[in-house]
Amino acid sequence: MSTADIPPEIVPERRGLFTPELLDRCISCGFCLPACPTYALTGVETSSPRGRINLMRALETGVLTDDDPTVHEESSFCLGCRACEPVCPAGVQYGALLEQWRDHLWNGQRRPWKVRPLLWAVDSPRRVRAMGIVRRHAGRGSEAPGPVNLMLGCFERVLYPRVSRDARELDPELAAPAAQGCCGALHAHNGELGRGEELAKELGEALPGTIVATSGGCASHLASVLGPERVKEFSQWLHARERSGPAPALEVAAAGRPAGVRPRIGLQDSCHLRNGLGVWREPRELIARVGEYVELPSAAACCGAAGSYSVVRPKDSARVLDAHLDEIADADLDVIVVVNAGCYRQLQQGVKRRRLRTRVVHIAELLAGE
Repeated sequence: MSTADIPPEIVPERRGLFTPELLDRCISCGFCLPACPTYALTGVETSSPRGRINLMRALETGVLTDDDPTVHEESSFCLGCRACEPVCPAGVQYGALLEQWRDHLWNGQRRPWKVRPLLWAVDSPRRVRAMGIVRRHAGRGSEAPGPVNLMLGCFERVLYPRVSRDARELDPELAAPAAQGCCGALHAHNGELGRGEELAKELGEALPGTIVATSGGCASHLASVLGPERVKEFSQWLHARERSGPAPALEVAAAGRPAGVRPRIGLQDSCHLRNGLGVWREPRELIARVGEYVELPSAAACCGAAGSYSVVRPKDSARVLDAHLDEIADADLDVIVVVNAGCYRQLQQGVKRRRLRTRVVHIAELLAGE
């Protein structure tokens, strides 16, 4: 029941923290519980989407205060993976509610201290460019934007510069001006929703036309601000290009592999790409071009990276990752493919810790023959 069904004289006064239409949509059916990774870990109602929405409602009506320890714990414990959204019969936009929750709670001293330097680093386009200046990513300082532009990512250009290089090798028509900043996803998910939207709009102005992102989380956030017609994730873009006619670079990469060699390849979905934009078939079909695709049981579930989550809550992040590593080991994969920079780091560290033989690669690296 929503507040629309309650007589006006007994409707509790709202504080205006959440959009009413979003908060009232939940019907408390519980379909979200089996899909929630933190509920699976704990079995505790407050650690589920339904339980957290009840906390939001209590916060909105003043039943609970901003300083309530459970309110703070659950706002942080949630991965923000949005796995609850596709299974919700009422169409609850849980990701938007979580962003509004953190936008209110995570201000000043309430914001996790580990997040603060990350937000500072990517808040300025000049700092973002400086971070990648010593790395050989695909960005070229003097290059002007084109009709279709490759988003370089802030931390991806530092940690995994080969991804953007291979993306351009696969589609040379992608322009990649180095003078581009952060998309704002990190801000939007960590208590600075307004700044996250500002950065997305600034990037949209710097990269007119279509923007192709090699990180699913960035693509999802940009699409929510600029519109999905302007923003495409790389596997989504390349798959569409393939359907309109074979991409020469992809044909060359596939032909360059030894005859008869079909590596066993799994995929780790990007949560926001799958649950937010509905993109999941495209990377699987591209992977099947170059190897034997193996669908892992947890491929669609969060790996525990979840943006800043692995930094803020490393122990809980590792607990979420454990099941994925078990499946990778049991499947004896040659390669596990990612479509998001955070998942790349998470799985790379986990595979190294377990001493598994499986290689972790981005889909652009796989298709380019790396």
